[in-house]
Amino acid sequence: MSFILRNALIPTATGYETADVRIEGERIAAIGRGLPATGADSLELDASNQLLLPGFVNAHTHSSEMWQRGIIPPYPLELWLAQLHEYAPPDPEKIYLSALATAVETLLTGGTTVVDHLVLIPGQELATIEAAVRAYREAGIRAFIGPLLQDQALPTCLPGGEGEPTAYPLSTLEVLAILEEAVQKYHRPEEGISLMVAPTGIQLCSDELFKGCAELSQKYDLPRHAHLLETRAQQMLAQEKYGCSAVEHLERLGYLDQRTSLAHCVWLSDADIEILARTGSTVVHNPLSNLRLGSGIAPILKYRRAGVNVAFGCDGAASNDSQDLLEAIKIGTILHNITDPDYRHWISPRESVEMASRGGAIGLGLGEELGSLEVGKQADLVLYDLTQLSLLPRTDPIGLLVLGRPTQAVHSVWVRGKQVVSGGAVTTVDVAKLRQDLFAHSTWDPFRRSQQAEHLEARYRRVMGLPK
Repeated sequence: MSFILRNALIPTATGYETADVRIEGERIAAIGRGLPATGADSLELDASNQLLLPGFVNAHTHSSEMWQRGIIPPYPLELWLAQLHEYAPPDPEKIYLSALATAVETLLTGGTTVVDHLVLIPGQELATIEAAVRAYREAGIRAFIGPLLQDQALPTCLPGGEGEPTAYPLSTLEVLAILEEAVQKYHRPEEGISLMVAPTGIQLCSDELFKGCAELSQKYDLPRHAHLLETRAQQMLAQEKYGCSAVEHLERLGYLDQRTSLAHCVWLSDADIEILARTGSTVVHNPLSNLRLGSGIAPILKYRRAGVNVAFGCDGAASNDSQDLLEAIKIGTILHNITDPDYRHWISPRESVEMASRGGAIGLGLGEELGSLEVGKQADLVLYDLTQLSLLPRTDPIGLLVLGRPTQAVHSVWVRGKQVVSGGAVTTVDVAKLRQDLFAHSTWDPFRRSQQAEHLEARYRRVMGLPK
C-alpha cells in the first residue's frame, strides 16, 4: 500500500517546514513539497496543522507489572521486588491483557516500539511469551520481547549474604534452553516481533547465564538487554561478588557491545561510563521509576558528554506507575537541570525527541532502519494534532510536546507503514473491551501486604545502614 501525508509540519535543522511524505509499503519513499500522486489507488491524507515525528521507543518496560499498578507501597527496589514477585500474574490471559494495554498506552503517547523485559510465569514460560507475542501482534506495535531471565533466587539480590543460598528451581542450562526455544518459535523481526536475550541483572544472574545469553545473541543475531546498577545495594553487591564494578565485570564476560541496552545505570563511576562509550552500549533512562523507588538520578548529562547513546523507558507499570512515554520524556529531560549548574549542558526538547526515537533505535541495532524522518527508513511515524488545547497557543511544537502536559495529542500512528491509530483512537484493538477485561480480572485490594517483603526488610535495613 502507498499513501501520501500532505502538508505535515516536520522539524528541520533551522526550524520547521511544511512538506509531503510519501510512504510505499513499509518505508518512507519521498519527502518534499508538492509530491505527485503515484496512481489512482494512492491514498492522500491531510496532515495540515499536525507535527510529524518518527515514533518513539519505549526502551524498557515490564508489561505484566500492570496488575500491581498503584498498589506497592513506597519501597526501595529490593523490597518492592519482593512484593511484586509474591503477587505476579498467575495465568497467561493476564499477560496477554497487560501486554495489550501496554501497547495501547505506548501508541497513544507517541511510541511505535516497545521493549518488554517480560516477567515469566514459573512453569509456563513459553505460554507467557506466546501471550505477549499475541498481544503485540494484534496491536500492531513493533515489539522486542526480552524474557526476564535469572538463575538465582531473590535473597541473593542483597550484599552481605547470610546462611545457605536459596536454590533457584531451574538450572542455568534449563533457563537458556527455554530462551532458545522461544527464539525459534517467536522471533520474527520481519513481522515486527523480535526476541532479545535479557538476563535481569548481576544481582540474580550467574556469569554462566550472562555468557550463555551472549552466545545466543551471537548465534541468532539478537539484541541484548539487562538491568544495570539501578541501586546502591547493587553497586555494593558487585564489589562483593566480583571485586570490581558490574560494568567492568560484564565487559570481561563479553556482554557489552553495540547491541546491548542497559536499563537505569544510576550508580556508575566515570571509569564505567568510559567502558559503555567504548563498547557502544546504550543506557536506557527510566527517570520515573528511579524516583518512585528512591534509586537515584542517573548521570545522563555525563553519559551524553562522554558519547554514550541514551534512550528513554517508562519501566514497568508498578514502578512508574504508568506507560505514558511523553511523561517519562518530560521528566527525563528537565530532571537533570538540577544536577549541573551549567545550563549549556541541559537537554533541549529537540535533543530529548532524538533520544526517544533515534537513541532507542540505535540501542536495538536499528539506527539505520528507524528513528528519523529519512527516505528509505521504516515508516514508524506519529502525527500530533497541534490544534489540541494542550498544544496551544502556537509557540514551538516540540517544546510544547516535551515540556508541556500534552493530552490526546496523538492523532495518527503508523508502524511499518500500517496505520494503527487514527483520529486519536487505536484501530487494531477494541479498547472498550480491553477496559472491561482489565476491570473484570482485578479487584480492589489497597491493603495488600507482602510477607516476603516484611521478611527481607530487617536484612535490607541492616545492610544499608538504616535504623531498625
